[in-house]
Order: sequence, then C-alpha cells, then structure tokens
Amino acid sequence: MSDVGSDEFDDERSKVGEYEGDRNEAGERHGVGKAVLPNGDVYQGQYEHGTRHGQGTYRFKNGARYVGDYHKNMKHGQGTFYYPDGSKYEGSWVEDLRQGHGVYTYPNRDTYDGEWQHHIRHGQGVYHYQQTGSQYRGSWLNGKMEAAGEYIHSNARYKGNFVNNNPCGPGKYVFDIGCEQHGEYQQAEQERAEGEWGELASTAVLKWIPKCVTGLTLWTPGKDTSGGEKEAAVAEN
Repeated sequence: MSDVGSDEFDDERSKVGEYEGDRNEAGERHGVGKAVLPNGDVYQGQYEHGTRHGQGTYRFKNGARYVGDYHKNMKHGQGTFYYPDGSKYEGSWVEDLRQGHGVYTYPNRDTYDGEWQHHIRHGQGVYHYQQTGSQYRGSWLNGKMEAAGEYIHSNARYKGNFVNNNPCGPGKYVFDIGCEQHGEYQQAEQERAEGEWGELASTAVLKWIPKCVTGLTLWTPGKDTSGGEKEAAVAEN
C-alpha cells in the first residue's frame, strides 16, 4: 500500500518524510516498505509496529550505506556499513554500535579482523598493514594495542607486551633462520629545542635493548626468559 498523496498522512509526511509500503490494522508501518526521511536519507526494508525491524538497507545522503539487520530502529545483528571515505565494516552490531566480531577495511586498505566493543577495537584481533604486509596479532584495549601481542613481518616476528600501541618491556625477535634475540624495549628521553618559555622540551622514544641470541624457545608474555637461557651469542647495540 502507498500513502503518498493521501490526505490522511499529509501531516505525517511533513514530520517523518514519505513512506510507501505495508501497514498493519493500527496504521503502523509493518511489513516491507520504503521511507524517504526529511533529511534525504532513504530506508528500504522490513518494519515491525512502526520501527525498522528485520532486514533492510539504509542510504545516507552523504553516500554512506548500511545493509543488514535492524531491531527496533537500531542496527542490531549482522550488517555491513559502507562509509563515505571508502572504508567498510562487516560484522556484528549491538544497538547501533560495532560490537562482537567484525572486519573493518580502512581507506588505505589496511584491515582489522577481530573483536569490538562499544564501536572500538577491543579484545583479540589482527591488524594487517596493506603497504608492508606486516601484521599485529594480539590484544586490544579501548582501540589500542595492549598487553600480549606480536608483530609479524616477512622474515621475523616480535613477541612481547604492548602499552598504548607500542612494545614495552621484555620481548624477543624470532627470525626465520631459526634463532631468537631476547631483550627489552625501554623509553629513552630525547631532548628537543627550548619551548616558548625557555623550558627544555623532551619526548620519549622507544629503544630496543638486546641481551642475548638463542635457539628457538617458548615464550610467556610478561616473563623475561633471556636470563635463564644458555646464551649462544651476546648481542651488541
């Protein structure tokens, strides 16, 4: 049923846009329909008792598009969101937020495949860098690399702990040739030019402190294993 042109719904159109589709006996949008909102957005899909509910496609006037599940007007369930900048999210939604497992493809073609909470990366996930082919695989906290994780490169990988997106503390580099370099990342202060009021400004930079080279070993996050290994060679700065 179409109510476009019906005097009965002229006042409704001025407030909530135009709707063409099924209604129930109470006059609510119910079934399958298409709505053009006052701001120019368009929704086409399923309704239940006046709300978007079930499968649908929502097109934003800025070019964004969502295709997937709705529950009481909110993105909820499985769906794909296409953003105006070319990025895309495919995965789980809870009450309009990215939550659960999902894959996000960024404008530069980097990808994140893992867990989300409240719209941000949170839990276990893998971030793939398109330009270099490297990966980060491990824990995320509030959108940042945190706790145990590893950087995987073409011929080696780094295993250790991360704090605020950076490696921190004991860890090791594992090389494909069959050896490891144990050590730790420390923050080193680097002096910069004087600030506006004459004070010396400084910035913290990460520095890898090598300790020893060994054969392949097991590694426990947060544990410095280099001291208990039989040293094959002392690594020099």
